[in-house]
Amino acid sequence: MRLATIRTDSGTRAVRVEADHAVETGHADVGELLRAPYWDDVALTGAGPRHAIESLDYAPLILHPDKVICVGLNYKDHIAETGRDAPVAPTLFTKFARSLIGSHDPIELPRSDESTMVDWEAELGIVIGTAVRRASTEQAAAAIAGYTVINDVSVRDFQNRTTQFLPGKAWERTTPVGPTLVVADGSMPAHFAISCSVDGEVMQSSNTSQLLFDPVTLVEFISTFITLDAGDVIATGTPGGVGVARQPQVFLRRGQTVVTRIEGVGECRNVCA
Repeated sequence: MRLATIRTDSGTRAVRVEADHAVETGHADVGELLRAPYWDDVALTGAGPRHAIESLDYAPLILHPDKVICVGLNYKDHIAETGRDAPVAPTLFTKFARSLIGSHDPIELPRSDESTMVDWEAELGIVIGTAVRRASTEQAAAAIAGYTVINDVSVRDFQNRTTQFLPGKAWERTTPVGPTLVVADGSMPAHFAISCSVDGEVMQSSNTSQLLFDPVTLVEFISTFITLDAGDVIATGTPGGVGVARQPQVFLRRGQTVVTRIEGVGECRNVCA
């Protein structure tokens, strides 16, 4: 099952995405749906208004997540290209709801007098479906509603001004999330081909099986210190191939098209504006 949040003339709506149409579930967004009792049954049986697939205008998958937690240095090839040691525990930072955009919305680059060092980071996103604290391995797996596509677009000079990543990672209206949530069935392995291209040139190509800390481990770790709530989003880290690590360095420019693709999950296609 796939779920999405779309924009309609009546506001945003959560939908179940079928082969050639999408059906409203009766919720304002996927986050509201996930907070409903027995949300998976509700999503499966929702029978609201229908929309043709080709007409869908995707909003950010979760409009107002309580938490957007991101993981750095979580692919072996990316760790190698940064020249850093592998972390012994997940390296975490946060984003905010205002950072998020839909899967086809423009990435709003900083003004040229603010930064010209904007980078791409294709990432597998985890969406939480059940509140969990101090999760066991089994509880962590059960708490994962499913997976989505994220690009952790990063403003590198702001990121690297101090040892704290936040200013370069939470830039407003830069982080595509979507287009859909692919609902996990409890046995679904998080092994997906992941890539990012800029104007048709492949910049990143890897597989999420190369994650240092896998989705279940991340939920276990994060839930140790904070309750993960339904609708929370975890960006699991990016593979090698980022622009800042290239020689010479390469950064995004206005007018370029960034395509973030995860096999079996979906694709974000965004123009830099």
